[in-house]
Amino acid sequence: MTAVPVDDTVPVDDHEDFADADRGFIAPLDPPRITAADGRVIWDAERHAFLAGNCPASADASLWRQGRLVSRQGLYEVTEGIYQVRGLDLSNMSLIEGDHGVLVVDPLLSTETAAAGLELYRKYRGDRPVTGLIYTHAHADHFGGARGVLPPDHHPVPVLAPAGFRESAVGEQLYTGPAMARRAVYMYGTQLPAAPDGQIGCGLGTLPSAGTRSFVPPTVDVTRTGQEEIVDGVRLVFQLTPGADAPAAMNFAAPSHRALCTAENAVHTMHSVLTLRGAVVRDTRRWAHYLNEALALFGADSEVAFASHHWPTWGNARIRRLLANQRDLYAYLHDQTLRLLNEGRTGAEIAEELRLPPGLERLWAHHGYYGSLSHNVKAIYQRYLGWFDGNPAHLWEHPPAEQARRYVETLGGVAATVDAGKRYAAAGDLRFAATLLNHAVFAAPHDPRARRELADVYQRLGHGCENGTWRNYYLTAAMELRGTPAAARPDTTGPDAPAPDLVRARSVDQLLDSLAIRVDGPRAWHAHLTLALHLADEDRTWHLTLSNGALTHLSTPGAPAPESGTDAALTLTKPQLHELLGGRIPTAVTQEGEPAAALRELLGLLSAPDPNFPIVTP
Repeated sequence: MTAVPVDDTVPVDDHEDFADADRGFIAPLDPPRITAADGRVIWDAERHAFLAGNCPASADASLWRQGRLVSRQGLYEVTEGIYQVRGLDLSNMSLIEGDHGVLVVDPLLSTETAAAGLELYRKYRGDRPVTGLIYTHAHADHFGGARGVLPPDHHPVPVLAPAGFRESAVGEQLYTGPAMARRAVYMYGTQLPAAPDGQIGCGLGTLPSAGTRSFVPPTVDVTRTGQEEIVDGVRLVFQLTPGADAPAAMNFAAPSHRALCTAENAVHTMHSVLTLRGAVVRDTRRWAHYLNEALALFGADSEVAFASHHWPTWGNARIRRLLANQRDLYAYLHDQTLRLLNEGRTGAEIAEELRLPPGLERLWAHHGYYGSLSHNVKAIYQRYLGWFDGNPAHLWEHPPAEQARRYVETLGGVAATVDAGKRYAAAGDLRFAATLLNHAVFAAPHDPRARRELADVYQRLGHGCENGTWRNYYLTAAMELRGTPAAARPDTTGPDAPAPDLVRARSVDQLLDSLAIRVDGPRAWHAHLTLALHLADEDRTWHLTLSNGALTHLSTPGAPAPESGTDAALTLTKPQLHELLGGRIPTAVTQEGEPAAALRELLGLLSAPDPNFPIVTP
């Protein structure tokens, strides 16, 4: 995707964003590198220092501009009593001073970066204890560093989050975590070198940190818009925004500071309605509604708006414009997509046709640095009508590799297909060149010429992208085709890598769901097992049934009846259940029936996800 055409309506020389990004600067992180306990560098705040230079031919000028803005790092004053640490992770950490300490808002992705951010704050504002923790929404880059800022005995510290936070935080990674983590390597470009021809950011920030992720459950639920809480003397007024950027999310105001936190609902980019790594499609209709509601609730009284990404906005009139324009952006995307789909257009056709109104398009904050108009329109179409565009020719197509072989045969073989792809690439039609060369690679995955030519096209597409995540995806694909695997590693797979705390936070039902989705259905077709798991610390029994390749469960209060008729019954605790699901029967577990044989049979029918499954080859 190339940049939005720049004409005299686009403020190319506008420096307002740069002034805002630098306003309130106190000090940088010095030294700029943050290391883990084993000495690994998990964050280098100077990794993208090259962005201070002029934009090269290998990057889109608009994305380069955004990269310069998001690569700024250090401690900033937002307003009296509110500070932000920026450029120490994918997200921002905000700090609100109270009567006795400081409230931390969104403690980054890694405990190490969060701890470094808090230390930087304390260096200039005093050794204030953390007296409150606020999660604005249930994405890991906004809660993963919690243990880096909380004292070891954090129980007196209130942890506030929107209703449904725990279920949302755990659930997103529970069902599709391995696939999302693999695709996140491409989306964030975590294996690309940070360089003018490589990774230059992802629009929301530079990239995710590679440290230790944690999860501290909330102790105070925000259950309604208008709810007020006083934390360490700071009055906070909340607005729930579920279904916009995240299933569990909220904005909040600090009235005494005349400050509004817009979380990730109003930032300086067009956000993604569906990320390249995958997720539940976000609801742009509700997103626009929440921004309109925020304007009504907080617009008149706010003098500064800060978010969990990017830089703040100062001045009441400018804040109102920000909220109104972002409202119009998501409303326009939603309504025009539905208008055109009801006229018979498909998602791909709408994505090709739809353009933002000039009044929205000219604003830098509406450019597709993280989300993109094309991808967002298709996601909105998917939300309402699904993947099928109504054309019966698309109802039962061959899968990619089989389709590719037939295309290549029709075109006269792999060599002829590559030649055709090169012709289209030379003519500047990189999109169709990628289609043809992708067919060649899928028909002959080891053909060096096909891989080389497709890698070259992906590189050219990446270098022309205004969207940071598209750029990373194209360039990572090119890297893999050239023989350098972009392998998912636990420390570099982005905010989708599961934290041990998050795994431990799963409910028993979620743990059993995670087991069920690993059952190899065809191998389990003829197996039939019934297990009763009594968790003494929950005083409930979970009854598991494996039949017809499906593992289902239900729970009942108390212990199972002696005559329950199960193949095996176990009495254990939730920590011991974690051991059991790890493949071994814990010691000190009360057993009835033939648990060892039954569990061995069940565990033997499970498959393990491949963290490095192929993406650019079949």
